[in-house]
Amino acid sequence: MNILIITAHPNPQSFNAYIAKQVQENLNKSHKLRVIDLYAEGFDPILRFDNRHRRRDLASDPETAKYRDLVTWADQFIFIFPIWWSGMPAMLKGFIDRVFVAGFAYHNTKTGLKGHLNGKAWIIITHNTPSFITPLAQDYGKVLKNQILKSCGISPVTISQITGVEKISDQERQKALNKIIQKAKNL
Repeated sequence: MNILIITAHPNPQSFNAYIAKQVQENLNKSHKLRVIDLYAEGFDPILRFDNRHRRRDLASDPETAKYRDLVTWADQFIFIFPIWWSGMPAMLKGFIDRVFVAGFAYHNTKTGLKGHLNGKAWIIITHNTPSFITPLAQDYGKVLKNQILKSCGISPVTISQITGVEKISDQERQKALNKIIQKAKNL
Protein backbone atom coordinates (compact mmCIF):
# COMPACT_ATOMS: atom_id res chain seq x y z
CA MET A 1 0.00 0.00 0.00
CA ASN A 2 1.20 3.54 -0.76
CA ILE A 3 0.92 5.65 2.39
CA LEU A 4 1.21 9.43 2.42
CA ILE A 5 1.64 11.12 5.79
CA ILE A 6 0.88 14.85 5.88
CA THR A 7 1.92 16.72 9.01
CA ALA A 8 1.31 20.32 10.01
CA HIS A 9 3.05 21.52 13.16
CA PRO A 10 5.72 24.24 13.26
CA ASN A 11 7.79 22.64 16.05
CA PRO A 12 9.84 19.61 14.96
CA GLN A 13 10.12 18.64 18.66
CA SER A 14 6.35 18.75 19.27
CA PHE A 15 4.13 15.93 20.46
CA ASN A 16 2.62 15.91 16.95
CA ALA A 17 6.10 15.32 15.50
CA TYR A 18 6.57 12.47 17.97
CA ILE A 19 3.22 10.97 16.94
CA ALA A 20 4.28 11.15 13.28
CA LYS A 21 7.57 9.43 14.10
CA GLN A 22 5.81 6.67 16.03
CA VAL A 23 3.31 6.11 13.22
CA GLN A 24 6.13 5.88 10.66
CA GLU A 25 8.15 3.47 12.79
CA ASN A 26 5.17 1.18 13.43
CA LEU A 27 3.76 0.87 9.93
CA ASN A 28 4.32 -2.46 8.25
CA LYS A 29 7.59 -2.24 6.32
CA SER A 30 5.92 -3.70 3.22
CA HIS A 31 4.14 -0.37 2.69
CA LYS A 32 5.67 2.36 0.56
CA LEU A 33 5.81 5.57 2.58
CA ARG A 34 6.13 9.25 1.71
CA VAL A 35 5.92 12.14 4.17
CA ILE A 36 4.98 15.77 3.61
CA ASP A 37 5.96 17.93 6.58
CA LEU A 38 4.39 21.19 5.48
CA TYR A 39 6.38 23.41 7.85
CA ALA A 40 9.74 21.68 7.29
CA GLU A 41 9.24 21.95 3.52
CA GLY A 42 8.32 25.62 3.77
CA PHE A 43 5.09 25.01 1.89
CA ASP A 44 3.54 28.29 0.71
CA PRO A 45 -0.08 28.13 1.92
CA ILE A 46 -1.15 31.39 0.30
CA LEU A 47 -3.73 31.00 -2.43
CA ARG A 48 -3.29 33.73 -5.01
CA PHE A 49 -5.66 34.93 -7.71
CA ASP A 50 -4.35 37.58 -10.08
CA ASN A 51 -3.31 37.92 -13.73
CA ARG A 52 -0.65 35.20 -13.33
CA HIS A 53 -2.62 32.94 -10.96
CA ARG A 54 -6.08 32.09 -12.23
CA ARG A 55 -8.40 29.80 -10.33
CA ARG A 56 -9.07 27.64 -13.38
CA ASP A 57 -5.31 26.95 -13.64
CA LEU A 58 -4.83 25.61 -10.10
CA ALA A 59 -5.10 21.98 -11.25
CA SER A 60 -1.98 22.46 -13.37
CA ASP A 61 -0.03 24.88 -11.16
CA PRO A 62 3.65 23.87 -11.41
CA GLU A 63 4.28 25.00 -7.80
CA THR A 64 2.00 22.24 -6.47
CA ALA A 65 2.68 19.55 -9.08
CA LYS A 66 4.81 17.37 -6.77
CA TYR A 67 2.04 17.43 -4.14
CA ARG A 68 -0.65 16.48 -6.67
CA ASP A 69 1.62 13.60 -7.78
CA LEU A 70 1.93 12.38 -4.18
CA VAL A 71 -1.83 12.68 -3.58
CA THR A 72 -2.50 10.66 -6.75
CA TRP A 73 0.11 8.07 -5.73
CA ALA A 74 -1.38 7.45 -2.27
CA ASP A 75 -3.78 4.66 -1.33
CA GLN A 76 -3.82 5.70 2.32
CA PHE A 77 -3.55 9.22 3.71
CA ILE A 78 -2.54 9.95 7.29
CA PHE A 79 -3.01 13.53 8.45
CA ILE A 80 -1.37 14.50 11.74
CA PHE A 81 -2.00 17.95 13.16
CA PRO A 82 -3.14 19.94 16.20
CA ILE A 83 -6.50 21.66 16.44
CA TRP A 84 -6.14 25.38 16.97
CA TRP A 85 -9.20 27.60 17.42
CA SER A 86 -11.46 24.63 16.58
CA GLY A 87 -9.83 23.91 13.24
CA MET A 88 -6.78 22.77 11.35
CA PRO A 89 -3.65 24.96 11.24
CA ALA A 90 -3.66 27.60 8.49
CA MET A 91 -0.69 25.83 6.88
CA LEU A 92 -2.78 22.69 6.33
CA LYS A 93 -5.81 24.69 5.20
CA GLY A 94 -3.60 26.45 2.64
CA PHE A 95 -2.33 23.06 1.44
CA ILE A 96 -5.91 21.89 0.94
CA ASP A 97 -6.82 25.16 -0.82
CA ARG A 98 -3.89 24.90 -3.24
CA VAL A 99 -3.71 21.13 -3.87
CA PHE A 100 -7.21 19.65 -3.47
CA VAL A 101 -8.57 21.82 -6.28
CA ALA A 102 -11.31 21.62 -8.91
CA GLY A 103 -10.18 19.76 -11.99
CA PHE A 104 -7.79 17.65 -9.95
CA ALA A 105 -9.42 16.46 -6.72
CA TYR A 106 -13.03 16.97 -7.83
CA HIS A 107 -15.33 18.63 -10.29
CA ASN A 108 -18.67 20.35 -9.84
CA THR A 109 -21.88 18.71 -11.02
CA LYS A 110 -25.50 19.84 -10.92
CA THR A 111 -26.00 17.78 -7.77
CA GLY A 112 -22.74 18.62 -5.97
CA LEU A 113 -19.11 17.61 -6.08
CA LYS A 114 -17.79 14.50 -7.81
CA GLY A 115 -14.52 13.31 -6.29
CA HIS A 116 -11.58 12.23 -8.46
CA LEU A 117 -9.33 10.82 -5.76
CA ASN A 118 -9.14 7.31 -4.37
CA GLY A 119 -8.00 5.83 -1.13
CA LYS A 120 -8.81 6.05 2.52
CA ALA A 121 -7.67 8.40 5.25
CA TRP A 122 -6.81 8.46 8.90
CA ILE A 123 -6.82 11.82 10.67
CA ILE A 124 -4.84 12.04 13.91
CA ILE A 125 -5.46 15.21 15.88
CA THR A 126 -4.39 16.65 19.20
CA HIS A 127 -6.11 19.40 21.13
CA ASN A 128 -6.60 20.80 24.60
CA THR A 129 -10.36 20.51 24.86
CA PRO A 130 -11.39 18.21 27.73
CA SER A 131 -12.74 14.93 26.36
CA PHE A 132 -16.19 15.41 27.93
CA ILE A 133 -16.66 18.66 25.97
CA THR A 134 -15.36 17.34 22.63
CA PRO A 135 -18.71 15.90 21.41
CA LEU A 136 -20.30 19.33 21.96
CA ALA A 137 -17.47 21.27 20.31
CA GLN A 138 -17.07 22.33 16.71
CA ASP A 139 -14.73 21.02 14.00
CA TYR A 140 -12.07 18.74 15.54
CA GLY A 141 -11.16 17.26 12.16
CA LYS A 142 -14.74 16.83 10.92
CA VAL A 143 -14.43 19.49 8.20
CA LEU A 144 -11.38 17.73 6.74
CA LYS A 145 -13.17 14.39 6.98
CA ASN A 146 -16.66 15.24 5.73
CA GLN A 147 -16.45 18.39 3.63
CA ILE A 148 -13.05 17.89 2.01
CA LEU A 149 -11.76 14.32 1.83
CA LYS A 150 -15.08 12.56 1.31
CA SER A 151 -16.11 15.18 -1.27
CA CYS A 152 -12.89 14.42 -3.14
CA GLY A 153 -13.62 10.66 -3.20
CA ILE A 154 -11.48 9.57 -0.24
CA SER A 155 -13.37 7.11 1.93
CA PRO A 156 -13.53 5.73 4.55
CA VAL A 157 -12.05 8.44 6.75
CA THR A 158 -11.42 7.80 10.45
CA ILE A 159 -10.37 10.20 13.18
CA SER A 160 -8.20 9.49 16.21
CA GLN A 161 -7.77 12.24 18.75
CA ILE A 162 -5.81 12.93 21.88
CA THR A 163 -7.68 15.39 24.05
CA GLY A 164 -6.49 17.70 26.80
CA VAL A 165 -2.90 17.31 25.58
CA GLU A 166 -1.37 20.02 27.76
CA LYS A 167 -3.14 18.85 30.92
CA ILE A 168 -3.03 15.08 30.78
CA SER A 169 -0.31 13.11 32.52
CA ASP A 170 2.57 11.49 30.66
CA GLN A 171 0.96 8.13 31.44
CA GLU A 172 -2.37 9.20 29.88
CA ARG A 173 -0.55 10.62 26.88
CA GLN A 174 1.36 7.35 26.40
CA LYS A 175 -1.86 5.34 26.72
CA ALA A 176 -3.45 7.42 23.94
CA LEU A 177 -0.30 7.15 21.83
CA ASN A 178 -0.28 3.36 22.29
CA LYS A 179 -3.73 3.19 20.66
CA ILE A 180 -2.41 5.13 17.68
CA ILE A 181 0.68 2.91 17.47
CA GLN A 182 -1.54 -0.19 17.48
CA LYS A 183 -3.69 1.21 14.70
CA ALA A 184 -0.55 2.03 12.68
CA LYS A 185 0.65 -1.56 13.08
CA ASN A 186 -2.70 -2.83 11.78
CA LEU A 187 -2.79 -0.70 8.61
